[in-house]
Amino acid sequence: MTFSRRLIAALASLVGIILVEGCAGPPPPPPKIAVSKTTPEYVIGPGDTLSIFVYQAPELSVADLPVRPDGRISTPLVEDITAAGKTPTELAREMETRLGKYVKDPNVTVIVRSFVGPFDKQIRVIGEAVDPAAIPYRAHMTVLDVMIATKGLTKFAAGNSAVIIRRLPGGRQVKIPVRLSDLIHDGDINQNVEMQPGDTLIIPQTWF
Repeated sequence: MTFSRRLIAALASLVGIILVEGCAGPPPPPPKIAVSKTTPEYVIGPGDTLSIFVYQAPELSVADLPVRPDGRISTPLVEDITAAGKTPTELAREMETRLGKYVKDPNVTVIVRSFVGPFDKQIRVIGEAVDPAAIPYRAHMTVLDVMIATKGLTKFAAGNSAVIIRRLPGGRQVKIPVRLSDLIHDGDINQNVEMQPGDTLIIPQTWF
């Protein structure tokens, strides 16, 4: 085969490859990456302990300040401001507005030192838990987390007859059975229900 024929054959082969790749269409798009939902910012409740830091004004700052049962706090120059029901950022901005009457360009930071949370967001445990209590809700808290916080079941508990009472939008309530004994003693992870703010876990007593 002469040089010219070899050149023509090579060019024909190259054109064929280009045509085949062109018919294959554009490359597939990259896979979508799931974006997790952001966790709602914490809302202050009565019984929480706050630290109020006013930049370059230590005389206006307060450490370990409890939120009173009425949901209010008092700090120097800012008396009886409502803290409950607000996020730390919202409270800080409102305090800056109040302090702006006395201080030029105040910069306030609110830090939650210990927390209980609003009453309607707490998880309540009633009945045969070792330490029944109202527990601050945390994102993705499960019934196992609740049992650890309340130190488990008493020896009189009918753990497999426990129910979670959950209030739905509109005020309707539902009962969710949960077999606590199977979860705690047998490791049945299918019973590890995720809790929701405001849930009540009821653990009845066994009948001998």
